[in-house]
Amino acid sequence: MKKHLLTLFTCMFASSLLFAQNTHFTTSGTIEFEKKVNMYGVIKKVINKDNESWYAPAFESYKKNNPQFKILKSTLTFGGNKTLYSPVVEDAPPSNSWFSDMPLAQQINTVYTDLNTNYSITGKKVFDEGFLMKDSTRKITWKITDETREIAGYMCRRANAVVMDSIYVVAFYSEEIPVSGGPESFTGLPGMILGLALPHENVTWFATKVTDLPVAEASLKAPAKGKVVTYEGLKTTLGKAMEGWGEYGKKFFKIYLL
Repeated sequence: MKKHLLTLFTCMFASSLLFAQNTHFTTSGTIEFEKKVNMYGVIKKVINKDNESWYAPAFESYKKNNPQFKILKSTLTFGGNKTLYSPVVEDAPPSNSWFSDMPLAQQINTVYTDLNTNYSITGKKVFDEGFLMKDSTRKITWKITDETREIAGYMCRRANAVVMDSIYVVAFYSEEIPVSGGPESFTGLPGMILGLALPHENVTWFATKVTDLPVAEASLKAPAKGKVVTYEGLKTTLGKAMEGWGEYGKKFFKIYLL
């Protein structure tokens, strides 16, 4: 019996060692993301008793001419433990609706992140003004769970967090891509974030394709245009600009700081 058990354990160890040797980890390449915004949900949240006389008819008109979900595409290129998140320019003609100009319905950020130094440079469009935010990466206290799902061919594990004191975040990361990056400004997990959701903000980012290929460091160019600010500097600037905007301004404020 002992001999059989020893043989069994030896075979199991050899199999696990062979599996580990054959496991491939992606350390550089390009990830294609799809940002999906539930516009009906976003618009409903800005309608209240003070503005419904104008907003409600505008919302009904929007629903007749636009789908519930707005789809936007972006890429995340990574290599050398550095990432560059970039929006993909839309082919569709611009909408005539004011609702389509809401910050959540646009792609306002180009984000370069050096995960070796935990430093990021973000090109950010706020209305018609460009900012270049240079600061350390956002510190996120993640809570890793046992829930898993497959995204773009990679097995991912779920993690939850709260950022900016009130925004609930759900992320799915893969240890098969051992890079602590992700879309937009979300980082800090033991693997690449391939799925991201802000449930109460009605928006998600999910990878649709991962291309495993070498990436030249020179191609990971940080954005360089805009008024240079830190995160706190931009927060102060936006606070002053939106002073008196009430609840409406608060919704814009936190989206521009994401």
